[in-house]
Amino acid sequence: MTTLLEPLLKSSQIPVQPSSYAAVFKAFTGKSLLKQGQQLHGHMFLRGLRPNAFLAAKMVAMYASSGDITSASTIFHSTRNPSPLLFNSIIRAFSLYKLSSETLHVFVRMRYLCFRGDYFTYPFVLKSVADLGFVRLGECTHGSSMKDGLDFDVYVATSLIDMYVKCGELCDARRLFDEMPVRDVSSWNVLISGYMRDGAIDLARELFDEMPLKNIVSWTTMISGYTQNGLAGEALQLFDEMSREDSEVKPNWVTIMSVLPACGHSSALDKGRMIHNFAQEKGLDSHPSVQTALVGMYAKCGSLANARFCFDRIKPNLRNLVAWNTMITAYASHGHGTEAVRTFECMIQAGVHPDGITFTGLLSGCSHSGLVDIGLRYFDSMNSVYFVEKKHEHYACVIDLLGRAGRLVEAYDLISKMPMQAGASVWGSLLAAGRSHRNLEIAELAAKKLFVLEPENSGNYVLLSNMYAEAGMWEEVDNLRGLLKSQSVKKNPGCSWIEINGKAHLFLGGNKSHAQTARIYSFLEELPEKMKAVGYVPDTSFALHDVSEEEKEHSLTTHSQKLAIAFGILNTSPGTVLRVTKNLRICGDCHAAIKFVSRIYEREIIVRDVNRFHRFRKGCCSCGDYW
Repeated sequence: MTTLLEPLLKSSQIPVQPSSYAAVFKAFTGKSLLKQGQQLHGHMFLRGLRPNAFLAAKMVAMYASSGDITSASTIFHSTRNPSPLLFNSIIRAFSLYKLSSETLHVFVRMRYLCFRGDYFTYPFVLKSVADLGFVRLGECTHGSSMKDGLDFDVYVATSLIDMYVKCGELCDARRLFDEMPVRDVSSWNVLISGYMRDGAIDLARELFDEMPLKNIVSWTTMISGYTQNGLAGEALQLFDEMSREDSEVKPNWVTIMSVLPACGHSSALDKGRMIHNFAQEKGLDSHPSVQTALVGMYAKCGSLANARFCFDRIKPNLRNLVAWNTMITAYASHGHGTEAVRTFECMIQAGVHPDGITFTGLLSGCSHSGLVDIGLRYFDSMNSVYFVEKKHEHYACVIDLLGRAGRLVEAYDLISKMPMQAGASVWGSLLAAGRSHRNLEIAELAAKKLFVLEPENSGNYVLLSNMYAEAGMWEEVDNLRGLLKSQSVKKNPGCSWIEINGKAHLFLGGNKSHAQTARIYSFLEELPEKMKAVGYVPDTSFALHDVSEEEKEHSLTTHSQKLAIAFGILNTSPGTVLRVTKNLRICGDCHAAIKFVSRIYEREIIVRDVNRFHRFRKGCCSCGDYW
C-alpha cells in the first residue's frame, strides 16, 4: 500500500488532482491503514487541497472502515456542495457504527436538498429506523422509496420488511412480502425470523416449507426460533435433517450455537454429546461462541464437569462476559456457591466488567449455598464498586438468600425498602421461606400479595392451604379452596422426564398411561418398606390434608420424579447415572426419599428442578439439605 502513497508524497512540484488522492483513499479502505490514510490526508492539507464531494466520499469511507468515525463525520460536515455519493458514504458509516439518530438526520438533510435515495441509501436508513423502533418514520421512508421508484427493488423491499418486522408490524411486513414481484432468499429469511420472534411458529414453518431455495440462514433461523420458543424437539429434528449426508445445506458454527440450548432446555445430554462430537468432526467447536454454548448445554444437562472442561478450552483472551456469566450461572444452578464466587473473582482479575446477569448468577449461587454475608456484600457493592444497577431480579435473589437462612424479618424489611414495586419473584421467595421455616405470618403476607400479582398460579394457594392445615386452621383451608374454585384456578400438574438411550420419557404425577405402568407401580409399592428398613419416614406434610395418612403416603409414592426414577432403575444397567428433570420445585419428601434410593440401589441420581440441580449419591445430596 505504501507504493501507492510514495508517488504523491514525492510529487512536491507536480500538481495532483483530487481524483488521484481518491484512488489511494479507496485502496486504503477496509485495510485498517488508518495511519497511512492520515499521512495522505496531511499531505493534502500541506498542498492546500480541499476535498470535493467525490474525494470526501472516499475519505469518509476510509476513516469509517479504519475505526475513526469522528474524522469521517468532520469531513462530511466540512464539505461544500455534498453529493448523493457523499451522503451515501456517511449514511453507511453512521449506520455501521449504530449512530442511528445521526443517520436519520443526514438522510433528512439529503431529502431537503432534493437528492434521490438509491438501493444503497435506503437499506442503511431503514436499519437505523428499525434500531430506534420509529415505525412512523419508517412508513415515511417507505413512501420516499416509492417516490424514488425503489419500492420493488429486492434489496430495498427486503430492508422494508426487516424494518416492519423489528418495529412489530408483522402484517405490514407480510403484505409487502406478498406484493414483491421478485423475492430473494433474504426476503423469506427476514419474515421467518419475524414470525419466530413474535411466536407465530406455524406461520414461520409454513413459509419455511414453501421456500423455493433455502440457505444456511434459513435453517439456522428456524432452529434458533424453535429453541427460543421452547420447542426443543422441533429444533433438534431440523438439525438432524441438516446433518444428513444427502442434505444440501450443512450446519455451520452459528447453527451449532443455536441448537445446543435446545439440548439444555430438554436435558437431552446424549443428544448434546452427539452434537458436540459432530462439531468436533467438522471443526466447528473451536469458535468461542460454540464453546460457550457447550458450557451452557452441559451445565443445564447436569454435567458440570464437562461444562468446566469446555470453559477451560476457551482461550483466556477470548473469554468474554457471556462465557464468564455462563460458568458462574452453571455453578449457581448446581449449588456450588463458593465456586461461583471464585469464578467471579477470576473474571474481575481478567479485566472483564460484570453486568446484571453476572450478579443474578452470583447472588443465586450464594443463596443456594448459604453464603449470606458474602452475598450481601456483593449486593451492596453492585452500585458503589461495579456501577451495576440493582434490578428486581437482584432483590429477588437477596430476599431468597435471607429467607433460606431464616432471616425473614430482614427479608421483609428489604422488600419495604425496594426502590421499585416488588413483583411475583420477590414475594414468591418470601412465601417459600415462610413455608420452609414454618412462619405462617410471613407466608400469609407473601401469599396475599401473590394472589393479586399472579392469581392463576395454583401453587401459591396450595402452599398456604397446607400451612393452614398443619396449623389446624380448617376454616381458612376451606376459604382458600373456595377462592380457588371461584377463580377457576387449575393446579399446575407436576411432570418429570428422563432421557434413556437418547429418548425422553415423560411422567405426570399419578398418571398410569405409560406402557410400563404396571412394572413402575409395582416397583414403587415395594420401595417404601425397603426405605423404611434403612430409616426412611414419609413426610406427609407435602400431601393433601383431607385424606388418611395411608392415602397421603400413597400419593407421595406417585409423584412424577419418583415415577421417572423407578423407570430409570428398571430400564438401565446397575451403576448407570439417572438424570431427571422436573417442572416444579422438588418436595421435601421426594428429596428425602431419593437420598435413600441412591443408597439402596447404589445409583447416582441427578434431579434438575425449577430452581437448581440436586446430585444424590450414597444417601446424600449435593445441596446439603439446603435448598
